[in-house]
Amino acid sequence: MSVVTNAIYADGERVEPDSLDQTFELIRDRRGLGWIGLYRPDTEELMQVANEFGLHELAVEDAVHAHQRPKLERYGDTLFVVLRPARYVDSTEMVEVGEIHVFLGKDFVVTIRHSETPGLGPVRERLEANPKLLALGPEAVLYAVLDQVVDDYFPVVEGLRTDLDEIEAQVFGGEPGAEKRIYSLSREVIEFSRACQPLRDVLDALVAGFEKYGVELELQRLLRDVQDHATRIADQVAGFRELISNVLTLNAALVSQRQNEEITALTQATYQQTEATYAQSEEVKKISAWAAILFAPTLIGTIYGMNFTHMPELSWPIGYPLAVVLMLVVAVILHRVFKHQKWI
Repeated sequence: MSVVTNAIYADGERVEPDSLDQTFELIRDRRGLGWIGLYRPDTEELMQVANEFGLHELAVEDAVHAHQRPKLERYGDTLFVVLRPARYVDSTEMVEVGEIHVFLGKDFVVTIRHSETPGLGPVRERLEANPKLLALGPEAVLYAVLDQVVDDYFPVVEGLRTDLDEIEAQVFGGEPGAEKRIYSLSREVIEFSRACQPLRDVLDALVAGFEKYGVELELQRLLRDVQDHATRIADQVAGFRELISNVLTLNAALVSQRQNEEITALTQATYQQTEATYAQSEEVKKISAWAAILFAPTLIGTIYGMNFTHMPELSWPIGYPLAVVLMLVVAVILHRVFKHQKWI
């Protein structure tokens, strides 16, 4: 079976029954407080315990299927509490959330774990080392479990705070990959928030029932202390969610600023390149214009420099002046054309 703990506590002292049936018998005989701890029981195993203690079928169904949010429900004389313990894994920077169900009756406690960690061994050892506290009854066991769950939240808060500080440094340093870490941390904070935020309602309900159910004054003091710790944790987690939202906004602004700076630098480089190209183009225009101006006289001089016998213009008396005038006229016309086109 999935029985992890099977014990009877009489006046705070532990007695080891041989079987669950003997535990049931001792509880019926009012021999002490029975504590049965189960780890991922199947329906048949859980029904054996449920039938013995008259657990409500709805609570049993929740305990079998798990995946419940933290809550507290009363079914007659039986109290059903769902808790979501958590631990921070440094190697993966992730928060692992487990699930513990607790049934409390007048003389019994049934704890059901649906995750390997955390175990309830330290809780039992702590209670067994303090018989006076254990002698206060099932509520003392519930207090010890609650206290352990809330105490385990503090390392998670420190781990998330460290991640947030690293992400802030990464964002201000302009390091790549910040967005992925921000979204990953946001998911972890939301998951942790779902575990710890509803716990305040559970503790508020317990505190509200102190007088009605006659809870011992010492337990009242201890449970209020757990309530204060849970409230502090919940407030810090709420602050984390706000900080992550601010960091995400800041990162988007910085990324946008860097993109604008890159676009500005690219625009300036393009502008400078365009100016250089324009200046080069202007120089090419000037060179081309003067080459065209010089080409016309050169062409005329080349034609009449040919040594053909039959060139009528060579025998003209005004041939030479005419050729020179033609060269000048063509050069002046081309100069004015290019000047008008602002090539020179």
